[in-house]
Amino acid sequence: MAPDAAITNFGPTLEAIRSKLPEKLQNPQIGIICGSGLSGLVDTLREVEIIQYEDIPGFGKSTVLGHKSALAFGLLGSGDGLPVVAMLGRFHPYEGHGLSTVVFPVRVMARLGVKDVIITNAAGSLNPDIPVGTIVVINDHIALPNLTGMNPLLGPQTSPDHPRFLPLSDAYSVPLRRLIFLAANKLQLPQSALAEGTYAWVSGPTYETPAEGRFLRRVGADVVGMSTIPEVLAAREERLNVAVMSLVTNFVVIPEKARSIRAEVDAEIAGREIEKPPVQVVSHEEVLEIGKQKAEVMKQLVQQVADLKLAQL
Repeated sequence: MAPDAAITNFGPTLEAIRSKLPEKLQNPQIGIICGSGLSGLVDTLREVEIIQYEDIPGFGKSTVLGHKSALAFGLLGSGDGLPVVAMLGRFHPYEGHGLSTVVFPVRVMARLGVKDVIITNAAGSLNPDIPVGTIVVINDHIALPNLTGMNPLLGPQTSPDHPRFLPLSDAYSVPLRRLIFLAANKLQLPQSALAEGTYAWVSGPTYETPAEGRFLRRVGADVVGMSTIPEVLAAREERLNVAVMSLVTNFVVIPEKARSIRAEVDAEIAGREIEKPPVQVVSHEEVLEIGKQKAEVMKQLVQQVADLKLAQL
């Protein structure tokens, strides 16, 4: 897959954003990317300023149900708070967006002054020990599109200061992950509320077949989703610290064994009864519903992380 042309002129974008913001919000320190059903994170912000994507040069439009199309700027945390920016809706390649468009907001965040990025997403669980409703703090990833030619860093670089060959063994910030677990402790969340694991990125928009789910589980993935990794790569290239929280909204359908239609037909011919397994499917409505149920916990975690960052200043 050929890369689309990298967007390298950030001037008009930065000018358009800053012209709509009071001075105290013009240099956010934390960037937040909200996944499906999680745009309610904006409710944690104070002195909020909303800028629609359509008013920002270079930005696409999010078309996925559960995603909005705006940047929210505001103060997060206790006291005076930290200035932050939140993406209320992200871009996905499966919507038809080029990869440079998908990661453009992250590059803009870096140029606004963001140092830390917290990315949230809805994901399917591949691991029987990670049930629906768990928030998985990602510590590694498997990105099949990256390995097969769909990598947002292909092509000309957006800055001569970027490394040509980006290491990813340290992609997920240990200090930020530590803050998430400290935040969970302060909120007195049960141990089962959070887990750690590996995220598999697939292009979507189809959910995984049982064979694909079985494959991803066997190669070491705990959860799977259709976003996030392009933003992680761009953020690391921009030298931002990254934390990812995946909210498990469904189990990937992985039957213990494949249904045998031949066995059913043979049993029917022989006049024997045979148990027929129910057909299982995943729906986006299910994803949104779990996201709605757990949105408050995600909001509290992000807010508590901001408080802990404030305490470090």
